[in-house]
Amino acid sequence: MGSQIALEEHVAAQPPAKFFVNHGVVGSPADLYHLLRPLLKQTVAYAYVRGRDVVAHGSGPVERIVIDRPDVSSYFTPLSVCLNVDSFEYLEFESRPDGLVAYALVQGDERVVLTYLAAGTDAAEPLPGQQTLDLVRDDYVQMELNGLGLPGPADPGSEGRE
Repeated sequence: MGSQIALEEHVAAQPPAKFFVNHGVVGSPADLYHLLRPLLKQTVAYAYVRGRDVVAHGSGPVERIVIDRPDVSSYFTPLSVCLNVDSFEYLEFESRPDGLVAYALVQGDERVVLTYLAAGTDAAEPLPGQQTLDLVRDDYVQMELNGLGLPGPADPGSEGRE
């Protein structure tokens, strides 16, 4: 019986770590980072909400997720999304019926809602104001990317020169 009392005192002295199943609200930067990490290199839809108004929305690939870097901003563009967990007070997350997770990054009365875009879903269609560029096979432009450290086409006048 004495060991049971000692065990109860030990258990009561240490607060249990929080745990969440399918939904929750987390405020620890480490928890935010670990919950967001599966989005790295994935395409997400984002909506910036201020109060009750959707101010901006779009979709783009998550290129970076950082923690403990106050010099790095969070940004959301169609070309790149960077998440700095220190930009937000807390994160709300909830599992959706399709098995994916919806995230809401919150700072005051502002929030950014993120949802994973699976390939081939209707949500991956262009949003209002966005357009796709159609390739016309008879009329195209060839671009040379010599400034990127890639070998370019041979310069016919450069043979034999050092």
